[in-house]
Amino acid sequence: MRHVARVTVLAAALAAALGGSLAGCSTVGYLAQSVNGHLGLINAARPVKDWLAESTTPQALRERLVLSQQIRDFSIRELRLPDNSSYRSYADLHRDAAVWNVVAAPELSLKLKTSCFPVVGCVGYRGYYGRKAADREAQTLRAEGNEAWVYGVPAYSTLGWTNWLGGDPLLNTFIRYPEGELARMIFHELAHQVAYAKGDTTFNESFATAVETIGITRWLDTRAGPAAREEYARFDARRHDFRALTQRYRALLQSLYDSDLPDAEKRERKAALMQQLKRDHATMKAQRWGGYSGYDAWFEQANNASFGVLAAYAELVPDFERLFAHCGGDFDRFYAEVRRLATLSRDERHAILRGPQ
Repeated sequence: MRHVARVTVLAAALAAALGGSLAGCSTVGYLAQSVNGHLGLINAARPVKDWLAESTTPQALRERLVLSQQIRDFSIRELRLPDNSSYRSYADLHRDAAVWNVVAAPELSLKLKTSCFPVVGCVGYRGYYGRKAADREAQTLRAEGNEAWVYGVPAYSTLGWTNWLGGDPLLNTFIRYPEGELARMIFHELAHQVAYAKGDTTFNESFATAVETIGITRWLDTRAGPAAREEYARFDARRHDFRALTQRYRALLQSLYDSDLPDAEKRERKAALMQQLKRDHATMKAQRWGGYSGYDAWFEQANNASFGVLAAYAELVPDFERLFAHCGGDFDRFYAEVRRLATLSRDERHAILRGPQ
């Protein structure tokens, strides 16, 4: 599974480093690794123009970097996304993920365990720049009786806080994605710099997903060739299938957990649902995906934590798309309204989004 976004807690760490106060040595240590990890990433980045000027840059990488800059220019010109230093540099991290996120949920609940920080509020994950540290955190959470999931994240947004350091760079973890997926990821991450509602992951991720969806449609229609459009259509069809299947089982699990059944019976029915989920995935993989294995790891490790993550990325997308249409397809008006909504309480902004536009 390509999980495309993570709003980092780096902003909180920077706030603390600049004089904010945080309680607890473990929290301070966690935020320190966030700062150090991101600074290491920034230090590894060099301007794209420098990579293109070097004769030793591999041709395949050169072509992807050129494409990335075309996508970046398009994001500014056509989608009115921020014109800054983000995605104008490139870093090879010599690993397959930018960070590893750790999420956890109770045995009979889909509600993610949250961590709260200054600036960004409460989020349902902790991100680590080393896999071993992420695995240790997951083990701790499991020992407390939770179900945990560790997954690699190819890119994340610093909400524009680090543009003075060079911004968010392109990374080896996603630069070789197919054209449509590369464009989609860049649009999504840049959207996080437009608006951010503290502690409201569903609002933030649904907004970025809506921008990504609108943006990739325009890119494919106006800039991509037939091969790229066909490739993205296959990817998008699989993603749609994945979402439909997992949303169905998420609803079944939520209904089970909300029921008055004894916990022992809930556990039995949960186990049966998880086994049926894996069988349904195997059927879909064989009959619709031509053996595509990109989602195998998710289904092999599926638990309450992995289901909990999925909800944030799509729940409000139709509402944001309706708001965009209500704004006449004008990105500036749309972004202004989203920023206004971000200043309201969570209940107010969700009620407005879900109400008549």
